Amino acid sequence: MPLLILLLLAAAPEGDTYLKSMAEWRAAREARLESDTGWLTVSGLVWLKDGPNTIGASPSADVVLPAPAPDAVGSITVKDGEAVFAAASGAAPRTEGRTVQRLPLQPDVTTLEIGPVSFLVIERAGRLGVRIRDKNARARREFSGLKWYPIDPRWRVRARLEAPARPRRQPIANILGDRIEMESAGQLVFTLDGRELRLEALFETDERHELFIMFKDRTNGEATYGAGRYMYVDVPGDGYVELDFNKAYNPPCAYTDFATCPLPPGQNWLPVPIAAGEQKYDAAH
Repeated sequence: MPLLILLLLAAAPEGDTYLKSMAEWRAAREARLESDTGWLTVSGLVWLKDGPNTIGASPSADVVLPAPAPDAVGSITVKDGEAVFAAASGAAPRTEGRTVQRLPLQPDVTTLEIGPVSFLVIERAGRLGVRIRDKNARARREFSGLKWYPIDPRWRVRARLEAPARPRRQPIANILGDRIEMESAGQLVFTLDGRELRLEALFETDERHELFIMFKDRTNGEATYGAGRYMYVDVPGDGYVELDFNKAYNPPCAYTDFATCPLPPGQNWLPVPIAAGEQKYDAAH
């Protein structure tokens, strides 16, 4: 656990459950980022062409994996929007603990591992690509810890959800320049320092079990990551939610060039500084 968070936990009065819970939340956030499947391990993204795409550590492969992957791991054949993996002779990639020779790849689900290297097919805006992870990635080895604003309860605000009268799709751009649509949950209306503000809340999945919020504010590019920050909150049962900007965090693209982060829509560019949550990472691009 990072030293700063340990100090926060040690310094919190016995009754200050909020400060303790926030320190624990931040420690868990940092642990996820540093984990074997965290964004610090993402080391490549290659878009696939129709037909066979060779994959391995050979520089001549269509999808080049980092060492110590073998020169030839196999191929991914794309046809009619589907991807099928076939292993090369002598290669032994594994998924869910078993070795595979041939396998249809479910986008954003099926991960293949070979030593410390893994890869999976992703689908974005109708394109299929291969996301590569390396447990020994330089970004992970050199991770210097996150920076945060001090925890301040004043950044916890009560927000009213104004749900749309009928289902509505919100156009969203991502960092690659693609445009997607996400389902709007409505507008979260709240007051900060006497000023009424609004944020569009989105559903990321069909299960609709939480609200996804992307926002920009007047700290971006200086104290915080330039493309904005994210938050999640529970779906309200009574029409109200707590927005806790102490939990605002950087998107994956703050830590790797190979993420496909969605970006805050224009209506979520707040005209005020939000001096709370995660700050710019020192090694961020």
